[in-house]
Amino acid sequence: MTPTLRHGDVVLVRHGARVRPGDVVLARFGALPERLVVKRAVRPEGRGWWLVSDNPYAGGDSESYGPGEVLARAVLRIRPGRPRRLPRSSGAADGRRSSR
Repeated sequence: MTPTLRHGDVVLVRHGARVRPGDVVLARFGALPERLVVKRAVRPEGRGWWLVSDNPYAGGDSESYGPGEVLARAVLRIRPGRPRRLPRSSGAADGRRSSR
């Protein structure tokens, strides 16, 4: 599976936007409060969201750190020469990773 974001991409986020399962979000984990992460929201979990990485080899998601605090929803990816809206993952709603 190819990650949604690549090195060099710029992401436009909207603070306070409604988050739905499958959205790419800017978040923070309680265990790493100084680090901002970009992950895919799977489901609400307690006071936060269960977050996963599009790259299963990257790690550093809710499996390791528990639910995360979502700060903003990503709305646009700007890849040099190719701005595009971010896709919603088809398997994110139930925690499965897409095999695309």
